[in-house]
Amino acid sequence: MPASAVVWRVLLVLGLLGTMSSTIFLGLVIVAAWRFHRMSRALRKTALSVPESSLPAVTILKPLHGMEPRLEANLETFFRQDYPAFEIIFGAREAENAALRVAEQVRARFPHVKSRVVLSGPPAWPNAKVFSLNRMVLESSNDYFVISDSDVQVAPDFLRNVIPPLLDRKVGLVTCPYRGVPAHDFWSLLEGLGMSVEMPSGVMVADMLEGMRFAMGAVMATRREVLKKIGGIATTAEYYSDDFVLGHEIWTAGYKVMLSHHVVGHVLMPRSFLQTFGDQLRWMKSTRYSRPKGHVGTGFTFALPFGIVGLISAAALGHMRLGLTLLAIAVLNRVIQSVLVGWGVIRDWRALAYGWLYPVRDLLGFVTWAVSFTSRSFFWRGEIYRFGDGGRIIPQHRRAERPVAGRV
Repeated sequence: MPASAVVWRVLLVLGLLGTMSSTIFLGLVIVAAWRFHRMSRALRKTALSVPESSLPAVTILKPLHGMEPRLEANLETFFRQDYPAFEIIFGAREAENAALRVAEQVRARFPHVKSRVVLSGPPAWPNAKVFSLNRMVLESSNDYFVISDSDVQVAPDFLRNVIPPLLDRKVGLVTCPYRGVPAHDFWSLLEGLGMSVEMPSGVMVADMLEGMRFAMGAVMATRREVLKKIGGIATTAEYYSDDFVLGHEIWTAGYKVMLSHHVVGHVLMPRSFLQTFGDQLRWMKSTRYSRPKGHVGTGFTFALPFGIVGLISAAALGHMRLGLTLLAIAVLNRVIQSVLVGWGVIRDWRALAYGWLYPVRDLLGFVTWAVSFTSRSFFWRGEIYRFGDGGRIIPQHRRAERPVAGRV
């Protein structure tokens, strides 16, 4: 048998195995989505049954870093909460931050909502956001916190749904799934589909198989006593994936990490291909170092790359019908996932209308996954970092101290 035929046979076997593994993953996603949908109704009913008199005062922590599209509208959604007692603390490095000027405008329109600004100064820790968050936590007198990124938008009943589970002392953190809210361009649409489909698919499957052992940074709600038990927010200051580490540390401390039924919006800015690829690559590299085994296994959950390999190799061996079948299975696999998760669970209408585009996002995700094994460096918030062991990050152009657990 010619050497070339051997190579094509090996690639065909790879295509068949990949098609099988991605189909198994889709099966897990379907079961996990059904489980999440069933549990969500019960969780929402339980949360809304808590009387207002039992709801604790909450501090919403909002780190700010530069201007973003729809920033004003995003921040305003947090001022419109239908909740008895809450305050909002904005954190920034310096008063000249453009995003802080927007926050001041929103604050002026809602004088009845308690809010203030904390300036952290130049970051002394590797993760600048965590350095700011630590200062913000110390400024609050409340014992319940919601940490949320500036590019997140929420409904008026957000706090009413997210805080009640924390009244159970066994629950240490509540984190929310999110839908991508793209700008009016192709690349942010693809990235938004990934947020509405790929991210929740993996999270729901992980929650089903082993329970939540991590958190997602769009929204994380916790208590002061929980932070104190893990050594404070400073525990996460050496990591890019501070959200994952915070959730994992709280789970390790013996608390339950809960995936909320409440879905929030993650607003995207207009993107070029390079911006989209750069952000995706940074996230993939972070996963590679924080969850190395899981990251390797992620490669077998993609569908379209294996469908393409199956098509090319089968055609080369004279089995075009088989190749077309493998490609069709891969495309259908991803369309089903987009509609089932993105629309059926996350309620993102784009996942239904553009489900036929999700296979392209799947292919881009695989390329990003493969490239994530090529280097340790990444660019984030105007600085260059390098990943170290265990997902720790090292700024390349400023000195950073090793954080010491302090007051909470």
